Amino acid sequence: MPGSRSAARPPSRLAAQALTLALLVPLAACGGDDEPAGTGASGGGAADGAFPVTVEHAFGSSEVTSEPERVVTWGWGSTDAAIALGVVPVAMPTQSYGGDEEGVLPWVRERLEEDGAELPEVLPDQNEAPIEAIAAADPDLILAPYSGLTESEYDLLSEIAPTVAYPDQPWATPWRETIEIVGRALGREDQAADLLADIDGQVAEQAAAHPELAGLSVAAVWPAPDSFSVYKPSDARVDFLLDLGMTSAPSVTELGQGEGDTFYYTLSPERLSELTSDVLVAYADTEAALQEFLASPEGQLMAQVRTGAVAGVVGPEVVAAVSPPTALSLTWGLEQYVAELAEAAGGA
Repeated sequence: MPGSRSAARPPSRLAAQALTLALLVPLAACGGDDEPAGTGASGGGAADGAFPVTVEHAFGSSEVTSEPERVVTWGWGSTDAAIALGVVPVAMPTQSYGGDEEGVLPWVRERLEEDGAELPEVLPDQNEAPIEAIAAADPDLILAPYSGLTESEYDLLSEIAPTVAYPDQPWATPWRETIEIVGRALGREDQAADLLADIDGQVAEQAAAHPELAGLSVAAVWPAPDSFSVYKPSDARVDFLLDLGMTSAPSVTELGQGEGDTFYYTLSPERLSELTSDVLVAYADTEAALQEFLASPEGQLMAQVRTGAVAGVVGPEVVAAVSPPTALSLTWGLEQYVAELAEAAGGA
């Protein structure tokens, strides 16, 4: 799970994909008879005069000349942001972790049903961008602001349609910025601002209801028998914890020095006692896996475990909702998550 959203394409496949792309793009251009997945039931439309719009990102900039009608999303969070802003993609990534048998996340399916919108095409379940499948969807905009898109993948996708990548590093875009980027690309910056204000209001309500969280230091981790992963302060799931008034534990940064631009790092078992914080947020697929770690000799090295200052975030759906949060998932699992944090704060 810790590194499941980061991927690189084997270079040997790129040449073959480029040739396939050259054949697919003309076919896609002739095959756009499907209804575009444009404005949803609650989205209104793009602002007058919004286009053309230019979005800067890590690979340069992308210009969207007119309001997109066929949007494809890739990575994490852009699907949710688009739907929350009233634009249903024509194709979206499979989310095998936390998703149902079709790879659809519960909060996405619930919102689509609420809006009376059809389910988009679900792209192949793979880490690398499925260039051919995206081309076949005939998009006029590709959104991947929180993803592991490589420059080679970006170059290929840009031959299909304007492609919006992450602003700086892969898998590190703050959840708010993901919503803002999607809103800008869709010509719906005002709607994005309203959406963020609504989410911030709900988060603020939870923070006000739990003042015991304010100022507490936190470390977010994924404990496993063969590795112990620590999420960095730049990661979007940690950023959300800070929104609740908590602070990133200094030990997280100190132990992660020299680990490069990844959004997490692994810590050897003998150093677990050095990862100090008021509260430890521990993600796990099952309650049994979490309890196994807490009872293990390695787990008992941690002061947070010994004092009970551990917030367990358990189960693929619940973990996915806050790992990191999205425009739709944050409020979907908010109360349960904050309740776990508040209980752990009692042991801090």
